[in-house]
Amino acid sequence: MKTWIKRTLIGLAATTVVLGGLTACGSRGDHARGWSDERITEVRGKAIERIGSKLDLSAEQKAKLGVLADEMIASRKAFRGNSDPRADVQALIAGDKFDRAKAQALLDQKSQVVQGNGPKLLNAFGDFYDSLNPEQQKQVRERLEIRHHGWWGRG
Repeated sequence: MKTWIKRTLIGLAATTVVLGGLTACGSRGDHARGWSDERITEVRGKAIERIGSKLDLSAEQKAKLGVLADEMIASRKAFRGNSDPRADVQALIAGDKFDRAKAQALLDQKSQVVQGNGPKLLNAFGDFYDSLNPEQQKQVRERLEIRHHGWWGRG
């Protein structure tokens, strides 16, 4: 085979690999657009069942865990807001200078959301934790101490 044909084929193969890699990295899939409400509800249910079985929770305790999960989801939605975080950061660096005033306003907005939702989240966690018997509380503390295995064996 002639040298120029080999070089052309190698160039085409390399270009295909590079463009394919960039395309694969560039497409972010469904997780980039956010989770649907149905998916969040599904994961919430699975988490409650998994934690409930690990701790052997009663129906009342599962209900309190459900309230905690709902508060966590609501807090996350409120913190994220209706805007795209990536677009927010891009707006801060759109000009030749970092927009400090807009960044401070964004920080203030997020801080207000945390301060507004924080007490409800803490109360929901406190209600759930206080409903646990001493053995269940001990299991929760032990799970939190296991750093290299992640929460509930995930990690």
